[in-house]
Amino acid sequence: MATPQTSSLGKTLRCVIAVGAAAALAAACGGGDSGDGGSGSAQQLTGRGPITFAQGKDTSGNLKNQIDAWNAQHPKEAVRLVELPEDADAQRQQMVQNAQAKSDAYTVLGLDVVWTAEFAANRWVTPLPQDQFDLPSFLPPAVRTGQYRGRMYAAPWKTNAGMIFYRTDLLKEAGASGPPKTWEEMKQVCDKVAKGGVSCYGGQFEKYEGLTVNFSEAVHSAGGLVVDDQGKPNVNTPQAKQGLDFLAQGFKSGLIPKQAITYKEEEGRRAFEKGKLVFYRQWPYQWALSEKSDVKGKYNVAPLPGLDGPGASTLGGYNLAISAFAKNRATALDFIKFLIGAQQERANMLATTEPPTLAGLYEDAELKKKYPYLAVLKEALLQAKPRPAAVRYGDVTKAIQENAYAALTGTKTSDQALADMQAQLGRLTQQ
Repeated sequence: MATPQTSSLGKTLRCVIAVGAAAALAAACGGGDSGDGGSGSAQQLTGRGPITFAQGKDTSGNLKNQIDAWNAQHPKEAVRLVELPEDADAQRQQMVQNAQAKSDAYTVLGLDVVWTAEFAANRWVTPLPQDQFDLPSFLPPAVRTGQYRGRMYAAPWKTNAGMIFYRTDLLKEAGASGPPKTWEEMKQVCDKVAKGGVSCYGGQFEKYEGLTVNFSEAVHSAGGLVVDDQGKPNVNTPQAKQGLDFLAQGFKSGLIPKQAITYKEEEGRRAFEKGKLVFYRQWPYQWALSEKSDVKGKYNVAPLPGLDGPGASTLGGYNLAISAFAKNRATALDFIKFLIGAQQERANMLATTEPPTLAGLYEDAELKKKYPYLAVLKEALLQAKPRPAAVRYGDVTKAIQENAYAALTGTKTSDQALADMQAQLGRLTQQ
């Protein structure tokens, strides 16, 4: 997912579709019959001793505290953190290379939620025993991101959903009774206050994973689908065109500032905090940072607006999986349970503002007082839509990014971009 934490995102092409083009991969997709009814095999998770935990760079600094707490309690099963790059694509590349080499260098993997299908289909991660996790206590969308073909391959650890940050002082000036629920309402507010160096709306529009997230949100918020229930691409529809047109026409009309074509999460955050945007689509981590900025006390959050009503966010986050080539997998399973336990999830939320996957924490009185956006975030998470959970996700997201970017920059019309995207996704998911 495409945030500094996830780089992040917000996820569901079926395996039989996604791998149909390669017979060998299709065979791998079945994963074999473990005789456990699809719940994972505890017999595969044996061995105790030191392990490694590979994930993106810990920009929060809190993961070290959690690992230190584990190591103090388990000196003979110590965890060593292997920090991969901040960029999600670079993280995935190193994990894939490690798996293809069948290396035991990585034990526990911090997987972006969109990588589950690829890692499971290729047997790079080991199924987890579902009956050893209290899955009903977690947010259902977060649980589903770790499942593949009815089996659990990754445990829900961190989740994420986009919200719209907005300037409360400017909305008051515009006479708005509350945050906009539709794109038209947002435009009406901006017509009154977006002037003198203040632009209306920003998101993540650079050609990277954030654009896949923002494109998907626009399509879903217009009532469309990127893929249908059968996992087939569905972007050659009027709804998908309305979603892409909202972004493409936004750049042409000035609703979205031209410089936003270079925005990733941090560039847009800085623009919002410098008073250059009325509305900014962003992950919740920004709240704590904006509290230290020039807009402190002048902003709030709301669900994303859509065509005819509230829109739909793209689901982001990270899950925890165990490498199929690792040693000491029993220790790895216990470490995963430790990190996703209520005590550690709550402590991590307090230290980092990273959204937890345990549903009960969104009702925690102390957390709600400290983070007044939790109710909005929970609503966004429960309504969030996944990105395609494709085995060839790297190719799928590249096709989405290239065509959406072409529409935003005017090198293709929305109609041509969607037609090309449909054709490319069709080939990538051909049976």
